[in-house]
Amino acid sequence: MIQAFQLATQCKIIRLLTNTEQETMTQVLRSPLTTHVLNTAQGAPAANLALSLYRLEGPPSLQEWRPLTCGVTNSDGRCPDLVTPETFTAGTYKMRFETGNYWNKLGETSFYPHVEIAFNIIEPSQKYHIPLLLSQFSYSTYRGS
Repeated sequence: MIQAFQLATQCKIIRLLTNTEQETMTQVLRSPLTTHVLNTAQGAPAANLALSLYRLEGPPSLQEWRPLTCGVTNSDGRCPDLVTPETFTAGTYKMRFETGNYWNKLGETSFYPHVEIAFNIIEPSQKYHIPLLLSQFSYSTYRGS
């Protein structure tokens, strides 16, 4: 319960920052994990799309997703300040994109209420980029650079 409250508090703080402040913080943090969401239906960045990051933790028979952070894409569809190099370790992660809410805000409906992308981090000293190409009825992703 405490972790959920801390995550909610972090999300509120992130949402209060302007895009310029978020970009300034990004340059300081230099997150090894970034994302970029493109609205392929409109041919534009997917701005103001909420997302959250989780890490799979616990012994194999009792593993569960632990929330790490959350954010909102900026005007360029990016959310570059997800984690710090110090907190980014090897393991299995999941990014959850709140696509249903995003489309609803645009006055559209969507087949997918959310998109979850799970991925493995083997070498946390590398840079990882998770792009999401999104329309109301499809999505695609790949490991970017």
